[in-house]
Amino acid sequence: MSLPRFLFADQLGPHFDDGGPIILVEAEAVLSRRPYHRAKAHLILSALRHRAAELGDRAEFLSAQHYRDVLTGRELEVINPTSWGSRWLVEELGAVVLPSRGFVTTEADFQAWAEGRGSKRMLMDQYYRERRTATGTLMRGPEPEGGRFNFDHENRQPPPKNAASLGLPDAYCPVEDEIDAQVRLDLDAMEADGRAHFLGQDGPRRFAATRAEALTALDDFVETRLSDFGPFEDASLLGDSEMSHSRLSVPMNLGLLHPQEVIDAVVAAFERGDAPLPSVEAVVRQIMGWRDWVWHLYWHLGEDYVRRSNYLDAREPLPREFLELDGSAVRARCLSHVLTEVGRTGWVHHIQRLMVLGNWALQRGYRPDELTDWFTNAFVDGAPWVMPANVVGMSQHADGGLVATKPYAAGGAYISTMSDFCGSCTFNPKKRLGEDACPFTAGYWAFLDRVEPRIRGNNRMAQPLAGLRRLSDRAAVVEQERNRTGW
Repeated sequence: MSLPRFLFADQLGPHFDDGGPIILVEAEAVLSRRPYHRAKAHLILSALRHRAAELGDRAEFLSAQHYRDVLTGRELEVINPTSWGSRWLVEELGAVVLPSRGFVTTEADFQAWAEGRGSKRMLMDQYYRERRTATGTLMRGPEPEGGRFNFDHENRQPPPKNAASLGLPDAYCPVEDEIDAQVRLDLDAMEADGRAHFLGQDGPRRFAATRAEALTALDDFVETRLSDFGPFEDASLLGDSEMSHSRLSVPMNLGLLHPQEVIDAVVAAFERGDAPLPSVEAVVRQIMGWRDWVWHLYWHLGEDYVRRSNYLDAREPLPREFLELDGSAVRARCLSHVLTEVGRTGWVHHIQRLMVLGNWALQRGYRPDELTDWFTNAFVDGAPWVMPANVVGMSQHADGGLVATKPYAAGGAYISTMSDFCGSCTFNPKKRLGEDACPFTAGYWAFLDRVEPRIRGNNRMAQPLAGLRRLSDRAAVVEQERNRTGW
């Protein structure tokens, strides 16, 4: 007789269920020990309760303060969970541990590849190419489809000029039910009793919380957004929150969709002639490449990776506007808009995370550990394994180049080119000095001035640093940003 299988809240899809008895636990401490976004808390509880309802008598659905309260002393099996903390819990419980699921590649795949690299630097692009070749995904024999593994050059278009949106149909949103309504009442009670503190707004639910909803969201993306994803994946518009993005990170991170299903769906669209190769390759690279890469790096870099990483000596605490998701208190239109959207939905697309929120934090020297926690808590798709490599490595260059080859810093000109944010802003992206000097433009040069001693050996930063040394007003810009109070 099979052991009952305890499933975590990110293991809710059919690929985590082999047909035996299931245990699901709603542990209040998970939501009360950190300031989660209210929409994220609602989504987690809704997904758990919907899964319990679907499983019926086959599931034992328990409520407790802590997992240990109801699992200690029981014979269990688990699928290896996705965080250090959860793995320590599983070890403490003495559960039978099955191999990880929910990713395209296994930990053994990555370990074999990493060991085969020897002293060579580990690069995501190299791992992605090896996996494409090994699996035959978008390959014609030994050669990549279209003659290249990467079509990023085609996928950097600014938004259409004078457009309010991309003109795509509204993205799929689920219809809430009585389970969602009860979750909302329970969250109200937790807040009223002081048992939890949430960020942002909640409702209506915008993201899939069931397997059926996840499959509908996938179909909707392939049909309505996939073709435009490649060209406009780095573009932003004030009037179009989703643009051509899928938002499928949410159901994938809940375990409702297997990432291979998404890859298979977009590749099938290409093979039918329904989607262009650059868009399809971009999705495959984000999932088989980047998503799997940060998962493997989470384990490879170690449990103390975030704590030990502060290569650029960033010491500033996160400001109130971030901690309270208060975009209304921010003058810079891009930052105000993105913070407001995070507060409203718990989600913005990747370029707004990297080149607005992350870029700002990098320039201002916010603590990378605090920023990692903030991204994990404030985003509906935030998870302990997701954010370390994304924030510490990619966004903040706090690991000194283990994940990314250079700091992802840019001035207001980049934001102006790739969005319509600057047209309604009181700051001028072309100016670095004065009352209307853009804090991103001036902040970029002040950032380079601050970190120059640490990055001058980085070949990819040679040109920006040469520009810094030519600035006749360098000292004035640095002084202005050091004393800036309005942004």
